[in-house]
Amino acid sequence: MAMTQPRTAYVATFLGTFGLLLVGCVFHLVQCQQQQPNIVFILADDYGFHDIGYHGSEIKTPNMDRLAARGVKLENYYVQPICTPTRSQLMSGRYQIHTGLQHLIIRPEMPSCLPLDDITLAQKMKEAGYATHMIGKWHLGFYKKACWPTRRGFDTYFGYLTGSEEYFTHLREKALDFREQEEPARNYSGLYSTQLFTQKAQGILEQHSNQSSDKPLFLYLPFQAVHEPLEVPPHYTQPYAHIKDKNRRQYAGMVACLDEAVGNITRTMDQLGLWKNTVLIFSTDNGGQVYSGGNNWPLRGWKGSLWEGGVHGVGFVSSPLLPAKVQGTITKELIHVSDWYPTLVAGLAGGSLNGSKLDGFNVWDTISNGYPSPRHELLHNIDPLTIVKPANATKVMGSKVFNETIRAAIRSGDWKLITGDPGNGSWIPPPGSGIQAHIPADPPGKMVWLFNITADPNEHQDLSSQRPDIVERLMQRLQCYYEGSLPVFYPGSDPRADPKYHNNTWSNWE
Repeated sequence: MAMTQPRTAYVATFLGTFGLLLVGCVFHLVQCQQQQPNIVFILADDYGFHDIGYHGSEIKTPNMDRLAARGVKLENYYVQPICTPTRSQLMSGRYQIHTGLQHLIIRPEMPSCLPLDDITLAQKMKEAGYATHMIGKWHLGFYKKACWPTRRGFDTYFGYLTGSEEYFTHLREKALDFREQEEPARNYSGLYSTQLFTQKAQGILEQHSNQSSDKPLFLYLPFQAVHEPLEVPPHYTQPYAHIKDKNRRQYAGMVACLDEAVGNITRTMDQLGLWKNTVLIFSTDNGGQVYSGGNNWPLRGWKGSLWEGGVHGVGFVSSPLLPAKVQGTITKELIHVSDWYPTLVAGLAGGSLNGSKLDGFNVWDTISNGYPSPRHELLHNIDPLTIVKPANATKVMGSKVFNETIRAAIRSGDWKLITGDPGNGSWIPPPGSGIQAHIPADPPGKMVWLFNITADPNEHQDLSSQRPDIVERLMQRLQCYYEGSLPVFYPGSDPRADPKYHNNTWSNWE
């Protein structure tokens, strides 16, 4: 009769084996957690707050809705009111008062770019071991090649350097503005940019998947869509034939094409096995332009303004790497576009922030674990070149209090202070909604507004006269920022920029 193993020995053997398995599993989990994720950052252009499906839009965005529903929606997320400032803050992690880009955009004939002594997000991601790729709109200056994406940290670049390019011809003011790496890309006329950028992104994903390199991927996709000119293949507008406003109808088709692009890119990642280790971030660069079909209802104002409609951005993060407890949630913690730099580099890539002078915060724990945001204040902007000069202007309080004639805005906790001329502050409903637009009737010479944004997110109740204590405190904060700001760098046009000197292309001239 065979001897049976004693129960105690059996249990010990089982526990020993289980223990080894447990240790192995824990070690595997640690390895997975330490693996650098792929990061895809999609930036839409002039995309309105009301124009995504989950904000109640009549424009259908099933792919973005699905991704957002499985991720974290950022509902207290801020960008800048126009293009270049948002992109500069994303790439530098710095307020525009610290880069000299406080005033308007970089125009193509300007000898200006994101300061070359600022280390870019792409450079830091590359330093952290990432393969770095950019497809789309740069708009951070190109007057000399040192300013170009390929010289600022991106391994590859396909797109355009200026703004307002035509979608099919890829011309701006009848001159070519399309680059593949650093060479003019002349063979893509007739191809719609949203679809073309998607195909290029899919190609990069396939190439990355086939490579034996262990490098993670950083793909920056600043789409041209949905900025004017309003152009889209006709079949995208067919579902919106009921929209009578032509601009809104064209814009809706452009959004539909953009949503399809996001779906195609994420589907390709899933098919290639990349999605399981990817974090996708979606953001707009500023509020929608109501004259070009965009809408920010129920927010006040639109693109170019310091009202919420200009700066309160659409944003979400989607990833299978997010803990289950935050998937499908909304965060109302304060997050700003400058926060992506430290969040991606330190929070996700495990890279070093040494040498970076940052105004942004690492908010990955806020997004992934629901922790309070480390950000309690943000500067929307101070633009000393935009000054109100009303007939009844008077000198404001004391030398240490901010000059209220300067266009500026700051958010601190629940409070938002605006000074000077913030831009048009009307509430514009979606065309065809049957809701009447509301135009505020501010008294002549008014230059200070105060809102409790948490209680009044649509800026209906100005509390500046009721809370002079808050006004005074935030004026002092603005003055503090102003004293630490760089002079605005906004040079005039350089005739050497004319494309006629560069084979009818927009190119560097220094």
